[in-house]
Amino acid sequence: MAQVKALIPSRTPRRKRFSLGKALIHAVLALVGFLCIMPMLLVISTSFSDDLIVAEHGLSLLPQGFTTYTYGFILGNPNQLLRSYVLTLVVTSVGTAGGILVSALIGYALAHKGFKLRGVFVFIVVFTMLFNGGMVPTYLIVRGTLGLYNNILALILPTMIIPWYIMMFRSHFSSLPHEIMESAKIDGAGEWRMFFQIAFPLSRPWLATIGLMYVLKYWNEWIPAMMYIEDPALFPLQYLLQQIVRNAQFLRNVRDAMTTQVRIPGLSLQMAMVVIAAGPAMFVFMFLQRYFVRGLTAGAVKG
Repeated sequence: MAQVKALIPSRTPRRKRFSLGKALIHAVLALVGFLCIMPMLLVISTSFSDDLIVAEHGLSLLPQGFTTYTYGFILGNPNQLLRSYVLTLVVTSVGTAGGILVSALIGYALAHKGFKLRGVFVFIVVFTMLFNGGMVPTYLIVRGTLGLYNNILALILPTMIIPWYIMMFRSHFSSLPHEIMESAKIDGAGEWRMFFQIAFPLSRPWLATIGLMYVLKYWNEWIPAMMYIEDPALFPLQYLLQQIVRNAQFLRNVRDAMTTQVRIPGLSLQMAMVVIAAGPAMFVFMFLQRYFVRGLTAGAVKG
């Protein structure tokens, strides 16, 4: 064995040569990455800064006159903020799960060549992508016909069906190998079993991509709360933060009229709200980023 090893030439690790081109590429990418995260750094820095110093010297990547007064102002009623957080998490979770399931089912039906009314329903979905009834008919249906005034379902149902996502699922299910479905049919599988055991598991990149879109839409939505909710216990996070900004603006106007020296945050309050509201959505994107990229490139032409 020793003689055999002696005959094998030893391989010394080869040093990688310095490449000016690769160094420039990495430098450009690092610069682009920094420019992408710089707005968020400015937001975080301003949320911990003193408003008077920011108004005098402008924005900075480092906090100016470091203070946590703004966060203390927002957390003045922590129970209400925590309740809105939990409510928003529930609405986002239920709405995303329901939206993905319903959109996938409709897309699967529209991709099925044996569905006789497929053309009619595709026309209906595409038509609603181009034209919709508007805010007033939606308000009359949700509040009047469905009676969802001051109801958590008013925050979930109007956003659950999105025609664009249905067409994305239809395009994906149409691209699945037809032989797999035929084999399942020969083995005696029905449509429900083929959907939940074959088509649905093969759609993980699309599920992650559309699921992330649903999460962002539900998490950032505040218009349904403005239209259908008056009970403060049902205020979602975004609408609650908007109410805090309005109250702060009102208090600043009263302070200016009365010429008092009460400290009420301004720009730093808005930046702190962005930090509080954006946190969970950023973590969701980090976990789903791999599938999100795969879902966006799934329909690309391979050369």
